[in-house]
Amino acid sequence: MPVLSQRVLLSAYTTLGLGGPAARLVDAVTADEVVAAVREADAAGDPLLVLGGGSNLVVADEGFAGTVVRVATRGMTVGRVESGAGGRVAVTVAAGESWDRLVTWAVAEGLSGIECLAGIPGLAGATPIQNVGAYGQEVAGVVEAVTVLDRASGSRAVMAGRQCGFGYRTSLFKVTGAPPTGRYVVLDVTFGLLRDPLSAPVRYAELAARLGIGVGERAPLARVRAEVLHLRGGKGMLLDPADPDTASAGSFFTNPTLDSGQLAELERSVAGRSPGVRVPRFPGQGGTVRVPAAWLIEQAGFGKGYPGAGAARISSKHTLALTNRGGASTAELVGLARQIADGVQAAFGVRLVNEPVLVGVSL
Repeated sequence: MPVLSQRVLLSAYTTLGLGGPAARLVDAVTADEVVAAVREADAAGDPLLVLGGGSNLVVADEGFAGTVVRVATRGMTVGRVESGAGGRVAVTVAAGESWDRLVTWAVAEGLSGIECLAGIPGLAGATPIQNVGAYGQEVAGVVEAVTVLDRASGSRAVMAGRQCGFGYRTSLFKVTGAPPTGRYVVLDVTFGLLRDPLSAPVRYAELAARLGIGVGERAPLARVRAEVLHLRGGKGMLLDPADPDTASAGSFFTNPTLDSGQLAELERSVAGRSPGVRVPRFPGQGGTVRVPAAWLIEQAGFGKGYPGAGAARISSKHTLALTNRGGASTAELVGLARQIADGVQAAFGVRLVNEPVLVGVSL
């Protein structure tokens, strides 16, 4: 039977260490328990928050006046295995499994496709929701299927990767705004990994340089994982209880996607403030480009460590991470995020969008 608790502070379940009490919190350790808890909340008309590792979540100081279902499922099954080098191996992982543990296992087993996603906190079931990506890889490239509970019908369904609506840090499963949990609850994910001692082609220039290879070349899986962890650690993106710069929700803002007209307008704004400065960009889809949010934030006057005092600050290692250095409130952190977003918009006409899920608060 799932464990039910009341008035539990959600700050204990988020990497930011923020969030007030949940009216009800259910710990579900099997997929059947997750399904039963969600169905019960829906039947009662209770607001629902499905909680994973809490690494991409910002909860209001007032907490959540509904049912929180904490996914604590475990298990991994190796299914279809194509023979020979380069053969694809299907690995089905429970939603509550540690994502980084899966990456570590895959690298040790000589399975390629997720090595650049090492060190990302949170659970495997969360990765397809926002199409987790880093250093040139996204899970969209390896997700074969997702088993979900469809809250509209109350039944389970299996969705192929092509049905998931993957885009840049988004999918069919991602909800923006209230309510915090949408139609589908992820129960497990099947990843198709390649049996290969070498990584997928490395697309991220900084990582390629550290590996001593050219962009598009490959390297041994263990080396790629090690360098990714080194890069993430240097940016405060590896959880460390002794380092307040890691008390964050990762990157707080996504990189804005701009069409040609929006890019031209941004270039005019930048030229007016800083003549001769080129706007960095990298290709998006459909002729769009993505501009680094960190660059926009810094150009707008918000540097690392801003504002220099107080418990809620920009990380001293990475401009995209907003941190709780101990004793911050959600209101303080969201106020800082709002100040940054408003400042970037005023300077450049570009509105930054939050990457974490916001519960009971908004920008």
